[in-house]
Amino acid sequence: MRPDGVLTTVDSEPDRQQLARTAYREAGFAANRARFIPGRALEVLPRLADGGYDLVFCDGDRLEYPDYLAESLRLLRPGGLVCFEGTFAQGRSMDAAHQEPEVVRLRELMRSVRDHEALAPVLLPTDDGLLCAVRRR
Repeated sequence: MRPDGVLTTVDSEPDRQQLARTAYREAGFAANRARFIPGRALEVLPRLADGGYDLVFCDGDRLEYPDYLAESLRLLRPGGLVCFEGTFAQGRSMDAAHQEPEVVRLRELMRSVRDHEALAPVLLPTDDGLLCAVRRR
């Protein structure tokens, strides 16, 4: 993180917010270098500043991932990175036989990222899949 950077985290579960706050403090970061916002991502993200972020990491409701992508594109600076955790859905998103709503939305997300002209994507085979993309412009 840049010397003047601030971590912003959004979570609807207070215990996770507290864990994040503790981990950040124990890592040696000053309290004014983090902002912890309680709430659902799709209610909070629209209130955040356009083009004000270098990284958006999405680890929430996978049914909402395509919506997170739209918000992330607005939030990211050129050269910024957006990441989505769990895109393999335990292998289900790679198997056309699986048509559960979550899996269908993950496939939609992957196609959208792949086809978006402003994004340079990579799909990493770590744990349950990590889809990342750099915003080119």
